[in-house]
Amino acid sequence: MKMKHHFNISFPMLAILAASCASFPERHPQNTDLIFPKGERITNDNFVGNVYLQQLVSPDSLNNTQVGNVTFEPGARTKWHYHPGGQILLATGGVGYYQEKGRPKVILRKGDVIKCPPDVPHWHGASADTGFVQIAVTNTQNGPTVWLQAVTNEEYSSPVP
Repeated sequence: MKMKHHFNISFPMLAILAASCASFPERHPQNTDLIFPKGERITNDNFVGNVYLQQLVSPDSLNNTQVGNVTFEPGARTKWHYHPGGQILLATGGVGYYQEKGRPKVILRKGDVIKCPPDVPHWHGASADTGFVQIAVTNTQNGPTVWLQAVTNEEYSSPVP
């Protein structure tokens, strides 16, 4: 009898826990949900919040392409910046934002692809309440990334049209 009573109380709790866990990876991508390792925390001042990088391909004399797996915790983002050779972003998890200077912010979700034109200032990162993971493919042939000013809270919080 006690076993049955215990099961009746525990089953709803387990259902709630299972539902919570099912949505957890979307809000906070975990290492087990990533295609590539999360990497090391970026400690320079070109990012706001906690951002991690796993370098996958480093440019060299044979190929001027840099490829990295970038994981943004909720609210984390880059500064405004541009790439002289352009960049491609492949969204692999979570919910993120991308914005080019003078254009509206767009929402990024798993499977979205962004082609950042050469020399166009932009920023990207996670949404305020959900982590975001991307593969960044950067052409370094025309020079390194040029970092600009921080994204203001007003720019970051602006509504998506």
